[in-house]
Amino acid sequence: MGFYEELKFDEHGLIPAIVQNFRNKEVLMLAYMNREALDKTIETGQAHYYSRSRQELWHKGATSGHYQNIKSIRYDCDVDTILLLVDQIGAACHTGNRSCFYRTVQQNENDTTEASAVASQTDTEIGTALAQEFTTILDRRTNPKEGSYTNYLFDKGLDKVLKKVGEEATECVIAAKNGDADELAMETADLLYHISVMLAQKSLSWDDVARELRNRQ
Repeated sequence: MGFYEELKFDEHGLIPAIVQNFRNKEVLMLAYMNREALDKTIETGQAHYYSRSRQELWHKGATSGHYQNIKSIRYDCDVDTILLLVDQIGAACHTGNRSCFYRTVQQNENDTTEASAVASQTDTEIGTALAQEFTTILDRRTNPKEGSYTNYLFDKGLDKVLKKVGEEATECVIAAKNGDADELAMETADLLYHISVMLAQKSLSWDDVARELRNRQ
């Protein structure tokens, strides 16, 4: 391929690859590629990398189901870094977080109020919990487990999932009317779980929902 002649692989035959969500441009991870990994990525349409610690090629998502479907491959002005725009299935990070860059060193001074700090912590906790749950749901779809309620829903199909979403939404309303905080939190968690299954059924993720919310701000 012509652009190979331009790329500047290092002395170990590697080039860094920045991975970015093609929808909202969130940076997901940094990995390394050799020529074989890049070939495989282009050939299969899914991200392949070279593990420096294991010294072997690896297919992202092969064991976890968290595949990265390639939307675009770019390279920078110095021709020494690749940018992959991907459709991330599940979590990019091995910790279960959507992005590997989930820790903050410094925030803008305008976000240092106590209210902002609490909101930021809550957002992180909710985001992490949803990401981990969604990861498990995708794993159940790829690797069915006997006795799994998630697999039961997948087997029954979309209509069953939609019925459960409606039921759980009604139970949230009842819990709120009853004024029982613990019951409302439980029913809301049930609703979010079933919405996650619905999103997975329709090949969407919470990233799609987050993008829509940001567009409304």
